[in-house]
Amino acid sequence: MPLRLIPPRKGKSPNWTIRGAYLGVRINKSSGANKRPVALTVMRGLERAIETGEYPPRVGPGQGGRTFLTAAVAYMEAGRSPRYVAQLIKHFGPMLITEIDQTAIDEAAVKLFPNVTPGTRNAGIYTPMSAIIRHSGIEIKLRRPKGAKGRVVTDWIRPDDAKGIVQAADGFDKEFGLLLRFLLFTGVRLGEALALTWLDIDLPNKRAWIRREKDGIASDIGLRDDLCIRLAEHGPKAAQQKVFRFNQGGNLKHKLTRAKLAYLGLPCPARRPIKWRAPKTRLDWLNFHSFRHTFATWMRRAGVDVQGLVATGNWRDPRSAARYAHVVPREEWARVGELPSVEKTWKTL
Repeated sequence: MPLRLIPPRKGKSPNWTIRGAYLGVRINKSSGANKRPVALTVMRGLERAIETGEYPPRVGPGQGGRTFLTAAVAYMEAGRSPRYVAQLIKHFGPMLITEIDQTAIDEAAVKLFPNVTPGTRNAGIYTPMSAIIRHSGIEIKLRRPKGAKGRVVTDWIRPDDAKGIVQAADGFDKEFGLLLRFLLFTGVRLGEALALTWLDIDLPNKRAWIRREKDGIASDIGLRDDLCIRLAEHGPKAAQQKVFRFNQGGNLKHKLTRAKLAYLGLPCPARRPIKWRAPKTRLDWLNFHSFRHTFATWMRRAGVDVQGLVATGNWRDPRSAARYAHVVPREEWARVGELPSVEKTWKTL
């Protein structure tokens, strides 16, 4: 029988399973992906690898016979993020993992991401390729494209603006207002918040379990008293039910636009009409990720140092957390009064 996809089973693995036989090769293994399109790409890649004789591997993984496809599947089966992996499988599929070098990855970057910023190209090609190759047991040092880290953005929301936006959101959708509060007082990414189920929330102990979107590592976070109170009013519901009903997309972005405009006293339709453009305001820069920057900034101003930010689990790299150091007033500024005056007479140092 041909290969087919078996949906995830409740209480078992969240990933789709590939099962069946193709050209005499029997398959019964996890795709490593919890989204059907990604699992389908993995299955098609398996079929191509079987056709070319690259699957099953002729020699063991440690002997240089592993293909990129098998390495990518093993990577996802280990619980690592499947983001961007599907298109990498399409490109590198049956290629031996040992044959993939800097040149091959550079060429793939140009082909798969022709008109993007270096930061996007780095996130879509170089980072997952490095992770998959290293996961297969091969050390590789990749040269990232110039400007790979992108523009460092640390814009944060002033307290009055944050309060006004959240309260405006309450005015048309209390659950959306709760989501903004959760982002503001936990610093998690939007996708991480939307993935939460009530099984991940421990209100008596004021904790939540977060599955990190960027690196796949899970960790617990603390919840403020007022946030726990609002969560208790909102739920809890069935353990497997999502805490927030929203999905990432245009309508959710429009809700944030609506909250910003309502706070500024400007009209905004409940749903975004076709070809509608929001008026220009001083808060155009503000998006969902701004709440994460704001959490970090407020924590730094409250006395939390760089290592403290890393300890929250929201940042793994101290260099990323260090970008918020500028928001803490330095002691040297207390000496500004000792500078020469230009009002009456010059004071000499």
